[in-house]
Amino acid sequence: MSVLVFVPLSEGKATKSGLEAASYANAISGGSATAVVSGIIEGDGGIGTVGIGKVLQYSKALNDNSQLAKLVEAVSISEGASTVVFSANLEGGAVAPRVAVRIGAGYVPGVTGVPEGGNYPRNVFSGKAKASVSVGTDKTVVSVTPNAFGVKEVGGSATVEAFSAEVGEARLLIGEFTPASVDGSVPLPEAERVVSAGRGLKGPENWGIVEDLAKALNASTACSRPVGDMGWRPHHEHVGQTGVTIRPDLYIACGISGAIQHLAGVNQSKVIVVINTDPEAPFFKAADYGIVGDVFEVLPKLTEAIKLLS
Repeated sequence: MSVLVFVPLSEGKATKSGLEAASYANAISGGSATAVVSGIIEGDGGIGTVGIGKVLQYSKALNDNSQLAKLVEAVSISEGASTVVFSANLEGGAVAPRVAVRIGAGYVPGVTGVPEGGNYPRNVFSGKAKASVSVGTDKTVVSVTPNAFGVKEVGGSATVEAFSAEVGEARLLIGEFTPASVDGSVPLPEAERVVSAGRGLKGPENWGIVEDLAKALNASTACSRPVGDMGWRPHHEHVGQTGVTIRPDLYIACGISGAIQHLAGVNQSKVIVVINTDPEAPFFKAADYGIVGDVFEVLPKLTEAIKLLS
């Protein structure tokens, strides 16, 4: 199987979601996958550590999804790729289906593991069920759900080769880019630990206890939709069906009742801890661990206990 993977870069290095996609590509190719990147790369960008031996670099950083699709299409034809892998993030969700159409491939979004018997596993119905998807075309495009497969480091380095392609004129022009996260925390889709809070915090002035716990756990912070809508927290921290979908190793929900729309965005977390004063809160049904108590009493004690263990 000839496999190509698109790996996004950030400051010259592969993003975590990009390394996950590359790890997946390496696994299904038997160690023979090729990566394609757009923009400046430092060394091999860390891509070689997950088993990729060759990286094809388009020198200009492309932000237009149509241009990226044309680049990946050109590389897939040049390499004779039968499978093209993306991360199932915002960029991958826009570029992958375009590539599938351009190369006449079947498209499986949000896979969670390697194919078994030629069928790709993925979650459906907001994680309430699992599907096994077969592809009837000669070529396949897949996107990998962040935090589902993980980064599989095997050591090594990759050779980087320049690649030229006709990608056309950009229809999207970005005049300025300012990262939403300016405090150095990991972006929510890539975070392994997340501490989230809702209206139970009673106001933005009380968010310090959430941030203290997150700092002790080396976690990112998030919030429910009402909190974002009221302006207590920035909208990029809103997790749920209408916000960011996350799949961390640990998700701590503080003062969040657990409406179905919120659960849809977090129920694939490996471990869910719920803290709420209401023992009948719906979130407890989805929790691995639950604490019935006041967040203003529980969070400071939990933070101190974690500090003692670290």
